[in-house]
Amino acid sequence: MSSIYIEAIGLSAGFLTMIGFFPQLIKIWRSGSTEGVSLVMYFVLLLGVTLWLIYGFFINSLSIIISNLIAGIIQIFIISIIIINRKKEK
Repeated sequence: MSSIYIEAIGLSAGFLTMIGFFPQLIKIWRSGSTEGVSLVMYFVLLLGVTLWLIYGFFINSLSIIISNLIAGIIQIFIISIIIINRKKEK
């Protein structure tokens, strides 16, 4: 199989995985509440996508780099909202 098709599959998989975080982000944004959202889970996910990003650089895979970079940014945004909201609630 051609490498361009392989990268297209990787980009598609990365896109689908990445947009999986948007429903939670939208719910947090609209409700203004982070109740029931696990901060630890998002830190673990951030660590995982960071390692995938590093791996993507090592193997020079555009699909892994792009999808994990964007997923990491989304997770950082969610983590920031959780921390800010929890400080306000105290």
